[in-house]
Amino acid sequence: MTGQADLAAAVQAVLERTVLPSVIARGGAVRVAVTADGVVTADGVVTLEATGSPGAVFPLAARIEALIRTAVPDVTAVRLITPGQAGSPSGAAGPTEADLAESARRVLDAEVNPAIAAHRGHVSVEGCEQGWVRIRLEGGCQGCSLAEVTVRQGIEPLLRARLPAMTGLADITDHEAGTEPFFSPEKR
Repeated sequence: MTGQADLAAAVQAVLERTVLPSVIARGGAVRVAVTADGVVTADGVVTLEATGSPGAVFPLAARIEALIRTAVPDVTAVRLITPGQAGSPSGAAGPTEADLAESARRVLDAEVNPAIAAHRGHVSVEGCEQGWVRIRLEGGCQGCSLAEVTVRQGIEPLLRARLPAMTGLADITDHEAGTEPFFSPEKR
């Protein structure tokens, strides 16, 4: 068990040194979760529990995994969960990833896209992973200075209310590539 404790301490140290300041600034927190398999599974997967703002950790997932895998060679992958999900196996009862993505797509098409069409905008669902719905903002929403407000105060609460199985929402839009944002960053 000392090996597991050492791994947990090493991973937590990486989080505190490199990741946690960014996550806290975004309104979230992340810590090493101890699962039934221990801190790191036999195949090298470490589980991290994300709390606070749903969008604080998931957008940083690739960076978090790269930092941990570089600093702790025994780790081969990182799995992000939310509170209450720790004991559930992947694919536990509930809607499938495809069902959740399709439900999110229907809600966006019926309730969000008609409203943001007035701003030449559109939101599409790019997929779903571990309950996290990934969306992409397009048209006038791509690069809009109010995109974050639209996502966090409009789209996310609506999807949470309609889709209780949703863990979180991640905006994967490349806002820098937006060519005609409705509100340009200069208008802030």
